[in-house]
Amino acid sequence: MVGAAGGAVTGRERGPSAARLGEPLAVRVGLTVVALSYLVLFLLLPLLAVFTEALRKGWAAYVNAVSEPMALSALKLTLITALVAVPLNLVFGVAAAWAIAKFDFPGKNVLVSLIDLPFAVSPVISGLVFILLFGRLGYLGPFLQAHDLKVVFALPGLVLATVFVTFPFVARELIPVMQAAGREEEEAARVLGASGWTIFRRVTLPSVKWGMLFGVILCNARAMGEFGAVSVVSGHIRGKTNTLPLHVEILYGEYNYQAAFAAASLLAFLALVTLVAKSLVEWRSERRPEDAS
Repeated sequence: MVGAAGGAVTGRERGPSAARLGEPLAVRVGLTVVALSYLVLFLLLPLLAVFTEALRKGWAAYVNAVSEPMALSALKLTLITALVAVPLNLVFGVAAAWAIAKFDFPGKNVLVSLIDLPFAVSPVISGLVFILLFGRLGYLGPFLQAHDLKVVFALPGLVLATVFVTFPFVARELIPVMQAAGREEEEAARVLGASGWTIFRRVTLPSVKWGMLFGVILCNARAMGEFGAVSVVSGHIRGKTNTLPLHVEILYGEYNYQAAFAAASLLAFLALVTLVAKSLVEWRSERRPEDAS
């Protein structure tokens, strides 16, 4: 096909525009309605219900529910667990992604498969595995008791369970980013005499920082909302090993619905903050090529 200026219009140049022009209006409207309906039904309405029930008895009752000692203890434990688990997963994710994307070694495909293991295993099963390893009757139980160390039904168990279910997020975000960046810049820096740490800090890290931040945000969101694995290893000790999701479950089981929804609203608020942070990272990463040009 020849354009008005006499030049040939390639398929790549006309493809997206032609596809958009060729889409029937009914198809576009239908897909948009389906997407918006799912968004309203499975996200906006439940979110609205949580805040409506939390405030049903008034602002004073809401403040009392979220400021009582058990709720504050659960919120504090949730934040502590996330603050410990996320940096550990960041270190693992960066190391694993760098090794997989930049080097060839035996067992590379096995490592990639193992990173996806938490996606395939139920969180409850992973919690039971930690009970089997570190529980009083577990394989390492006698050793831990002899040295007065406590893992399950304590903060270390919560951290271990959270680390296990969240460690794929950073690595899975970084691996494709590092693979797309290639190895040429690192190899050039190595030829010029740069050390491994200098290469990572000045060459690799700047090119993957937005992907790394995106992975950290997703990892943190899952860490704060994790229920299954944490429920198994926590022992449900109120004020000591109950994270915020477990606190919500206990309140709901006691038919204290307003307090349960008030505590759940804190998790919903943290989720909204995570969503805003995720959107900002995506927006900034999309603008980066424009800024560079």
